[in-house]
Amino acid sequence: MYKYDEVDHRLVRERVAQFRDQTRRFLAGELSEDEFRPLRLMNGLYVQRHAPMLRVAIPYGHLNSTQLRKLAHIARTYDRGYGHFTTRQNIQFNWPALETVPDILAELAEVEMHAIQTSGNCVRNTTTDAFAGVAADELIDGRAYCEIIRQWSTLHPEFAYLPRKFKIAVSGSQQDRAATWVHDIGLHVVRNDAGEVGFRVIVGGGLGRTPMVGKVVREFLPPRHLLTYLDAVLRVYNRFGRRDNKYKARIKILVQAMTVEAFAAKVEDEWLHLKDGPSTLSDADVAYYAAFFTDPAYETLAVNPAEFVAKQQAEPAFARWLERNTHGHKQAGYRSVVLSLKKTGVPPGDITAAQMDVAADMADRYSFGELRVAHEQNLILPDVKESDLYQVWLLAKEHGFATPNIGLLTDIICCPGGDFCSLANARSIPVAEAIQRKFDDLDYLFDLGDIDCNFSGCMNACGHHHIGNIGILGVDKNGEEWYQITLGGSQGNQAAIGKVIGPSFAQADVPTAFEKIMKLYLEQRLAGERFIETVRRIGLEPFRERVYAKLD
Repeated sequence: MYKYDEVDHRLVRERVAQFRDQTRRFLAGELSEDEFRPLRLMNGLYVQRHAPMLRVAIPYGHLNSTQLRKLAHIARTYDRGYGHFTTRQNIQFNWPALETVPDILAELAEVEMHAIQTSGNCVRNTTTDAFAGVAADELIDGRAYCEIIRQWSTLHPEFAYLPRKFKIAVSGSQQDRAATWVHDIGLHVVRNDAGEVGFRVIVGGGLGRTPMVGKVVREFLPPRHLLTYLDAVLRVYNRFGRRDNKYKARIKILVQAMTVEAFAAKVEDEWLHLKDGPSTLSDADVAYYAAFFTDPAYETLAVNPAEFVAKQQAEPAFARWLERNTHGHKQAGYRSVVLSLKKTGVPPGDITAAQMDVAADMADRYSFGELRVAHEQNLILPDVKESDLYQVWLLAKEHGFATPNIGLLTDIICCPGGDFCSLANARSIPVAEAIQRKFDDLDYLFDLGDIDCNFSGCMNACGHHHIGNIGILGVDKNGEEWYQITLGGSQGNQAAIGKVIGPSFAQADVPTAFEKIMKLYLEQRLAGERFIETVRRIGLEPFRERVYAKLD
């Protein structure tokens, strides 16, 4: 993974010192709330319902064990002993005291971490496939380009005050696991007819109040032109994006208003002034950053060693965990392990300081000291020998990481909701737990198969509810919490926005609605058909009729 040079270290240290003085001045009454707000936002600090919230950047979801131990230390020392992983592959601390935030940032700087641009109207954390570099279906490892984008966008003077926040995602694999179609810019690695590798550029995706799937503005962009083309897109957005209405300020609204053809034409016109300019990437530039992402010292191993196979046959629970919580690897004899943060009774994405320490130890012992944060809010050990998987499973069980539900209904993506966020209309955590308890029977859960369930406490869609096969949105009805259900959303290569099935539900009725949806699915599905495929085949009306049969 990327290692800071002296320029990086100095920049982050100076940023900490700058914010320390800004915080001192605010607490002393020398800065007003309005003056302090943009300063704290550019350093990842929000004001939530009960306390400040600090969002720490985890660039493209990469962590090493030393960094995770530092996060554990911060959780114990400055917070309430836990953190929350987000759909942006970052971590949030929900209870720091304002006066301690500069100290937290100083400690983060010791391990090459920061909170710069994790909020505010700027380019946010670039995200990618959590299995980048180890996935068997990868065309190229896109992490070098993620780092190039991160360095280009961090404190970029031209894009520090955009009309609205801006998010970029990169996918280097055949299967899009980075939700690129619902980002402001999505970059797909592709090959052209000549076999050359480049990027398909997608612009104008996004969720929130006006969810949209992005549109292709360029089918093939040679990698050397990546930064100049991104500059052109951002310049067009910065010039023409609306600033009079924050709900209409995202680039998706601009692309829709202009039409994608007109927007792409303006980008091409702007690019004429930038193409082949100083920001053009040379082969040496790319090679320099790619050198930070070389393979670890893999061993030559047999696939499915005899003892490993015997353990699966002897312990069905281990075999079930392997099926759901491990992922194929490009290197024979290895797998990636997903440490589930979706145990029933625990807020999805939450992790305690003790668990962070355990996960760091597991990474050191079994995965070359590296971990990944998935946008599904789980942790990943990317490089585990098959012969070590049984011991990893035992440790995962002991420390609450082994719930075998990855990709299943209870692997819920969920924002913190009204328990923490001042923007939320409704709580999400207790409703997510109620759904998990309703479907806690693992045999039944496995029979249901792959189902993406996403939950947001408000229209900002931090839980990506629009692209869940089943989505839940918290809404406010006369000061009471209600919940709207959507069906048919999906991420990946067939990204789609879900549709509302009908009137919203009271909190107590949500698990029952889910139960009715699942029963109809089991009645209607064809052999081997996944939930989303059944929804697409039969449409929403049968589900609506079943769910509201006793409510109409």
